[in-house]
Formats: sequence, C-alpha cells, structure tokens
Amino acid sequence: MIHKIVKFFDKLEDKIRTILSRRPILYAFIGAVGIVLFWRGVWMTADMFPFMNGPVSIFVSVVLLLLTGLFVYFFIGDKVIISGLKQEKKMIEKTEEEIKMEKDSLKEIQLQIEHIDKDLEELKSRK
Repeated sequence: MIHKIVKFFDKLEDKIRTILSRRPILYAFIGAVGIVLFWRGVWMTADMFPFMNGPVSIFVSVVLLLLTGLFVYFFIGDKVIISGLKQEKKMIEKTEEEIKMEKDSLKEIQLQIEHIDKDLEELKSRK
C-alpha cells in the first residue's frame, strides 16, 4: 500500500518537474513559496514549545544538520570544498584562456564518454 503511494507521488513529481522545467520563472516562484511556507510552519511549530528559545533552536538545528551531513553542504557546498582541496582558482580569478581550456577538456571527456557508450552498445548487441 505504502509502496504504491510512494510510487504514485514519485511519478507525479517527475511529471510536474518536466512541465515546470520549461517555465523556470514559474518553477522558481512555486518553489520559493513552498520553501517559505515550510519554514513558516517550522517556525510556528517551534514557537508552540516554550523551551525553544534562540540558543536551544540553534543547538537543535546544528545537531540535526551535522547528523544528517547537511551542515557543511548547505552553508558551504561541496564545490567550494573540492575546489579548495584541488587548490583551484575561483571562477572570477581565472583568465578567459583558462576557462576555454577547461571547456575544451570537458568536450574531450564528453566525446570519450560517447565513444565508450557506443562501444558498450556494440558489446550488448553482440550478446
């Protein structure tokens, strides 16, 4: 029963995302309203508990975010961490030539992936 409900909403989500992805401004507006209403609900629910003052709210949220692995991801993001580990320059610090070189490298990788995909298809068709 639950599996059917989850599957139904999963397919519904895919259809809605497909439709809204063609209208990015509408998609952003609907998403923004949904996020604001969600946080309003969280805020109002927290207000119902007298012990949920500022410091307690911060503590609970930090613990939840750390336990779920979202603390660093949300506030910094994985791209920032990876670029720092690789000692890459920020996009604003890169020259036009460096950006073109990266773009060319990505095109080469894409061509290699396409070649590998074709090889895989050939292998599958031989079986």
